Amino acid sequence: MATVLNPKPGIMDIHPYVAGEAKIEGVTEFIRLASNENALGCSEQAKEAYKNQIDLLHRYPNSAATDIRATVAQQNGIDADQIVCGAGSDELISLIIRAYAGVGDEVLYSEHGFLMYAIGAKAVGATPVTAPETNLTADVDALLSKVTDKTKLLFLANPNNPTGSYLKKDELVRLRENLPEHILLIIDAAYDEFAEHLDGYSGGMELVNTYNNVVMLRTFSKIHGLAGLRLGWGYFPSHVADVINRVRGPFNVCAPAQAAGIAALNDHDFIHRSVTHNTEWKSWMEDELQKLSIETVPSAGNFLLAKFGNDTTDIHQQLRAQGIFIRPIGAYGLGDYLRITIGTEYENKKLCSALAQL
Repeated sequence: MATVLNPKPGIMDIHPYVAGEAKIEGVTEFIRLASNENALGCSEQAKEAYKNQIDLLHRYPNSAATDIRATVAQQNGIDADQIVCGAGSDELISLIIRAYAGVGDEVLYSEHGFLMYAIGAKAVGATPVTAPETNLTADVDALLSKVTDKTKLLFLANPNNPTGSYLKKDELVRLRENLPEHILLIIDAAYDEFAEHLDGYSGGMELVNTYNNVVMLRTFSKIHGLAGLRLGWGYFPSHVADVINRVRGPFNVCAPAQAAGIAALNDHDFIHRSVTHNTEWKSWMEDELQKLSIETVPSAGNFLLAKFGNDTTDIHQQLRAQGIFIRPIGAYGLGDYLRITIGTEYENKKLCSALAQL
């Protein structure tokens, strides 16, 4: 009889992350509004920088991502030595959990927080703990009430995916001020650029500057449209950056991603156009869905959370049959809702037309 190899405790309790659909058999035209990708694609300058790496693919990348960290630091007025890059912010989440949590520890996050927090916790044998939200928004008092001596990490997605809600800076400060010093607060600001103009919003950079146990994470997958390259960065207290650099892989960010990332950061026109497009068409989408008596949740990201109630599965399947993909989010405990990414003008109108027919 073949030997059965048993993984570490907790691994088999993980429900693998399921990404948004991209295609189905028998359909030739696809409208992908399930993965919160940038409706405008990515910067032409980033594409050119990527192409320029074609003759260097046999070379190892800069293991410290020196140039891209310098660019991020210069643009944000922060210390490059406190920046760590990763293969998307997903990798940085995993590295933080691996470095600071293990068996017997707890990883805390809000009720409808990003699924990777729980997956990362279970992968190291830690216990994921959720705190209830109020009106689909993280609740500082609820989070604090769940803190125990076992709590090692507190993840806060701000803005949050899939709800689109966010906490203002004063609430972030209140959360941190009431946390024990032994807990690392990670502010996951993947949608920062879409939200930075909103009243009272903060991505958390100021908190990293003020406290020694706050981290801010960012990604190139959203505003910069580089989801296919897997690139993210984090701003850490120096002692935490030192820890993460000890556990990350030596070449965890590929050279084409680093080059494209620098170009994307410097293409301010593309960033501005992406924000403008999202603001305009998100408002349009809200109005159109309201005409169809579909309730939406105010969103600080490049997506909307739409309530379909008992019709959720049927609507999703009928749209899917037409090659229109929006995201079921029952895994987040929101089975009555579907998440809709803001797409191009054509995609947005095609979706609303299909919904009207349904």
